[in-house]
Amino acid sequence: MPNRGLLTLEQLWVEVEAERIDTVLIVVTDMQGRLQGKRLSARYFLEEVVAHGSEGCDYLLAVDVDMNTVDGYAMSSWERGYGDFVMRPDITTLRWLPWHPGSALVFADLVWEDGSDVVASPRQILRRQLARLAERGWGAYVGTELEFLVFQDTYEEAWNRRYHGLTPANQYNVDYSIVGTSRVEPLLRRIRNAMDGAGMYVESAKGECNLGQHEIAFRYADALGTCDNHVLYKTGAKEIAAQEGMSVTFMAKPNEREGNSCHIHISLRDADGTPIMAGDGPHGLSRIGAHFIAGQLACMRDFTLLYAPNVNSYKRYAPGSFAPTAIKWGRDNRTCALRLVGHPGPSLRVENRVPGGDVNPYLAVSALIAAGLHGIENELPLEEAYEGNAYTSGADRVRATLREAAADWISGALARAAFGDEVVDHYANYANVELAAYERAVTDWELFRNFERT
Repeated sequence: MPNRGLLTLEQLWVEVEAERIDTVLIVVTDMQGRLQGKRLSARYFLEEVVAHGSEGCDYLLAVDVDMNTVDGYAMSSWERGYGDFVMRPDITTLRWLPWHPGSALVFADLVWEDGSDVVASPRQILRRQLARLAERGWGAYVGTELEFLVFQDTYEEAWNRRYHGLTPANQYNVDYSIVGTSRVEPLLRRIRNAMDGAGMYVESAKGECNLGQHEIAFRYADALGTCDNHVLYKTGAKEIAAQEGMSVTFMAKPNEREGNSCHIHISLRDADGTPIMAGDGPHGLSRIGAHFIAGQLACMRDFTLLYAPNVNSYKRYAPGSFAPTAIKWGRDNRTCALRLVGHPGPSLRVENRVPGGDVNPYLAVSALIAAGLHGIENELPLEEAYEGNAYTSGADRVRATLREAAADWISGALARAAFGDEVVDHYANYANVELAAYERAVTDWELFRNFERT
């Protein structure tokens, strides 16, 4: 069944001539996993940008979360003049944008003026890892599970209140609750239907543990398509919530209750669509599947920066929180960092439970592929599946701070072998910028603890 949300160029021309579409958003994903780009006249997009692309300042991959220019990036700086790169539209991603009237959207790949890739661009990083799989005749299929908190307050109200005393959309734990989730169903239904209209295959929505916490699930797809859908959904959910006078956050740990996770499911298939991680080995794994999981374990610490990119990311990792602390794998075991799920056969896949809702999916999926290929290329043996409570296993621990993860990323040979020096150095600087900003900040916790009593 053709996906009604996607558009061909011919269909876009028809919609423009009929005056049903007048605007095309051309977007790229920045280091923080946010959509950046331009709103273009639809006719200008068709007549000029399709063939030649559109320019954007290269500082989009060299700023902090506040869009401040910062030092330390080789590709973009005051010394280099903050020039342009080219946003080259990927026409296969062209789609309706239902929550913005008269609008369509297209993802772009970033290239320099000479046509060479912008190596540090998240979408290009993933494309290179997918090319490594393609050399073997393989493809990756991925599903992401994003949790978020819903508040009755607008974003402006939340900002003005410094994010204190907000009203969650639910007053109690609504995990799997039908009556509890019905309170938020008007918003969730609008988000689901809008994403369906933008070309995504919506599966379900359910409540989660934290107050006002929910999850909308989408059907798995090819790795690049899933990552494109992930960032568009995240943006769209925020925009739709704002239109409804509400707000949502995907922050990894927005309060002291359960954090927002982003469990990532991945499997591999050959050119004929045959699953290659499933086989007749223990737990229904093939030899390749076992090596793939062994690679995930071996690379976990070196690649953690790509799973947990912010200072706040690491506050999820606490015993009994459903966020992992132990670098172990298990069969349908939610206490482990890696969980093997699905029945032996086509549905068998591995779930990485380390990423939070703040993850950049292109970077995280790139890390999953690179780690799996490391295990396959080196034929790493897979340890026994862990049974029981991995929080008390005594196993190597998921890194506890951004500083530890950044040190592993910078010093380890695995990241440089998989991604190259330019990518490693670029995202090491990203981590250093975040750490420096955090260390300059005076928090509410410090004020309450020290203002009078020290």
